[in-house]
Amino acid sequence: MKEYIETYKQHQEEIEFFIQESIKNLGDLSTHKKDDFEKLFNLFPSLELIYFTNKQTKIQLSSNYYRNKQDADAKGKNRSYLISKLEFKEDNIAFSKPYISSATRSTCITVTIKENDEIIFLDFRLEILLEKLNLIELNKPFHKLTKAFYILAGFSMILLSIMTIAYSLYEFVYYIFMETTLNLEMIFKPIIALTLSIAIFDLAKTILEQEVFFKSYSKNSRVETKILTKFLSTIIIALSIEALIVVFKIALNDYDKMINAFYLIAGISLILVSLTAFIHFSNKKNK
Repeated sequence: MKEYIETYKQHQEEIEFFIQESIKNLGDLSTHKKDDFEKLFNLFPSLELIYFTNKQTKIQLSSNYYRNKQDADAKGKNRSYLISKLEFKEDNIAFSKPYISSATRSTCITVTIKENDEIIFLDFRLEILLEKLNLIELNKPFHKLTKAFYILAGFSMILLSIMTIAYSLYEFVYYIFMETTLNLEMIFKPIIALTLSIAIFDLAKTILEQEVFFKSYSKNSRVETKILTKFLSTIIIALSIEALIVVFKIALNDYDKMINAFYLIAGISLILVSLTAFIHFSNKKNK
């Protein structure tokens, strides 16, 4: 719901202009009472509720008109609390902020129109409205397919990270109890494997959060920066540990190849500098 509201706020002027002009082209809405506002429901797929009140008393005069039914229980209710929160424009139309409707239990916006001696309320379901205006993508078959793919990829990566942890621990225990000699490589390799498994798990968790459990429809540069920073930081740590192993091995056995260790450390430093610059400019842009 938060994503819908953020997207709505980004395009609020265009959405309100579209609805306002569409309603103007229909003429008097009261003429559609005779067919239970069927034409309006056909014109606006996101329209889910219509009712009207007396302009003076603010008492609801009609039933609640839904797309396929009517509810007479709402007739006679006082709607002054709703009207008091609205700011009508010169053309006698007002738009509410997004809220959860008590009648439909969905996130919606209400368009309120003063017409003759009545005030007409039209509730538009927010996610359908955004979809029809091509501001979000809710193609259900394609969405189910991509969601299934992300579920498969995400949980496969989690399983892979668990297997990496299990293998590194197994190898470490095996060397302690089965091998007579210990060396630095034997100690540091499980640490590298554990670090990489953390990076894989974080990436899988992010994919599942953003694309499966809390589907993201709007681009959030802060979230993307945080994900990339966290992932690269983990990779830099793993590479740094590997570089440390290389330095020790070369220092003990092949001192003349120390230049290779220097190249590796220089490459890690370049990645670190690039990441620092990326974070700096990203923060500057967000501010």
